[in-house]
Amino acid sequence: MNESTQRQADEARDRPLDEAQKSYRTVLEQQIVEAGEELRRPAPGLVLSSISAGLDLGFGPFLMAVSLTLVGGAWSHQATQILLANAYAAGFVFVVIGRSTLFTERTTSAVLPVLAGEARMTDVLRLWSMALVGNLIGAALIAAIIAFLGPALEVVQPRALAQIAHELVRQPWWVMLMSAVLAGWLMGLMSWLVTASRDTTGQILAVWMTAFVIGLIGLHHSIAGSIEVLMAVFAGAGPSLTDYGTFLVWAVIGNAVGGSCFVGLLKFGHARAGNLQPASARDARFRT
Repeated sequence: MNESTQRQADEARDRPLDEAQKSYRTVLEQQIVEAGEELRRPAPGLVLSSISAGLDLGFGPFLMAVSLTLVGGAWSHQATQILLANAYAAGFVFVVIGRSTLFTERTTSAVLPVLAGEARMTDVLRLWSMALVGNLIGAALIAAIIAFLGPALEVVQPRALAQIAHELVRQPWWVMLMSAVLAGWLMGLMSWLVTASRDTTGQILAVWMTAFVIGLIGLHHSIAGSIEVLMAVFAGAGPSLTDYGTFLVWAVIGNAVGGSCFVGLLKFGHARAGNLQPASARDARFRT
C-alpha cells in the first residue's frame, strides 16, 4: 500500500460515522423537513408535479409492453418476468430521481410532520388528494398515448397490453388489497432509502431495487398499475372500466395503509425513541 492510499484509509477510519453513513435520526429529520415543504407547496405547482409524475411513470409500462412484444414466446417465463421487472423499474427512476410528486411515495413521508406535531392531518389529506388526482390524470394521458402510438409504431401488440393488464385485475379484491399494502410498504422503504443515500448513484440503485421487487412479484401499485390497465382499456384489448375501478379502489387503499402504517409509523416510532431533534435544529441543518 503506497503512502497516498494509506493516508486515505486512515482518513476513512478516523472519519465520524455520521459523515460516512446517515443515522436513522438524520434520515427521519430530512424526511420531515422535505415533507413539510411539500405539504406547504402551492396547489398549482403540486398538481403539475403530480401530473408530470404520472406521465413520466408511463415509460416503465411502455417499455414492458415493447419488451413483451419483442420477446414474444421466445424466452422462458422466468427470463421474461425478470426482463419486465427491470423495464417496470425504469419509470420509477425517472419519477423519483426527477423529484416529481408521486402519491405512493408521499404516503409515508407526508404523515411524518403530523406525527412530529408540525402539521395537521388535513394538510396530509390535501397533499394525498392532489397528488393522487394529478398522478391519475398523467397516468390516463400516457396510457392513451401508448395505446395509440405503440401499435402505430409497430413496437407494441395489443395482446401484450392485454397480458400485462390481466395480471393485475384477475385476482379477488382481498388479494389486490394485501398486494397493494406490500407495494405501499416497499414504496415507503424506497423513500427512506433514497433519503438515506448520499449520492445520485445510490438513490438510483435504491429506486431500481425496490421497484424491481414490486414488478417481479406483480404487486399492485395504484399509479403504475393504472397505466398498465388503462393501456389495455384504451386499446380495446382486455379489461373493462369496471375492472379498472375495482383495481384502483383496493390499490389506493392498500398503498396508503402500507406506506403510512408499516413504514411511516414504525420509522418515526423508533427514531423518536432515539431523541428526534426539534424542528428549529432540523431547519437550520437541512433547509436550503
